[in-house]
Amino acid sequence: MSITINHVTHIYNPGTAMAKTALDDVSMEFHDGEFIGLIGHTGSGKSTLIQHLNALLKPTSGEILLNGENIHQDKKRLKEIRQRVGLVFQYPEHQLFEMTVYQDVAYGPTNLGLSEEEIDRRVREVLEVVGMGEETYEKSPFELSGGQKRRVAIAGILAMQPEVLVLDEPTAGLDPKGRDEILDAVQEMHRRLGLLVVLVSHSMEDVARLADRIFVMHQGKVAFSGTPKEVFSHAKELEQIGLAAPQVSYILEGLRQKGFSLPKDIYTIEEAAKAISDCLQGTKK
Repeated sequence: MSITINHVTHIYNPGTAMAKTALDDVSMEFHDGEFIGLIGHTGSGKSTLIQHLNALLKPTSGEILLNGENIHQDKKRLKEIRQRVGLVFQYPEHQLFEMTVYQDVAYGPTNLGLSEEEIDRRVREVLEVVGMGEETYEKSPFELSGGQKRRVAIAGILAMQPEVLVLDEPTAGLDPKGRDEILDAVQEMHRRLGLLVVLVSHSMEDVARLADRIFVMHQGKVAFSGTPKEVFSHAKELEQIGLAAPQVSYILEGLRQKGFSLPKDIYTIEEAAKAISDCLQGTKK
């Protein structure tokens, strides 16, 4: 599925003294199967933008297109749109409520009136994708760790078989282990299910490692867009709007100033480790 955001403006409380422009003539295009990173400081418009993707909000002007079709063209299809575009808000585990992990993930498919066989197939498939084994099926979700709870919550959305998965700060509030669990699960979902994934994150390291393309939001507008290397090459400009390049790029710059011959367009830990290893091997020779 492709998503086109076409000159979208969104004004909260229009026509009043409290009017606030959250999005200002924003245009983007996301392609089927892509992994999109959406970054920007608090108040930049990220959360408002993603709520437009499954019609929770309607633009003041402009349009959102799914496969070329305006999502607000037919109000009767909004339920279908929201099934096709799965939106995971921050702290989705707060919405867990069933007695067992299996029942919680099965809730959505059950409400669709699917057969028991299809429900079981979906539940087992998505729990496997997010790394939750059969030993967890009959556990209470409230007995799980923070990272596990969040993976179960995401599985519940995946069980509805969306074509797009939008995640708003999915690692917020988690310890390092839980954070790694979630990011590994998101990466596995993208790889195995071929979903278009839109990841909202404050972590430059995460989007540098995971995203095919990045959009940088600032004051309701798109400040930069492109591949991670293209976007993070604007480190000075990003700093001016309260962001930064991944920390590893600053470490490498420090090493370059000390005389090490290292490339300038490295923004992931894996690339940095290889470049430093190659540099040290060359030094030894």
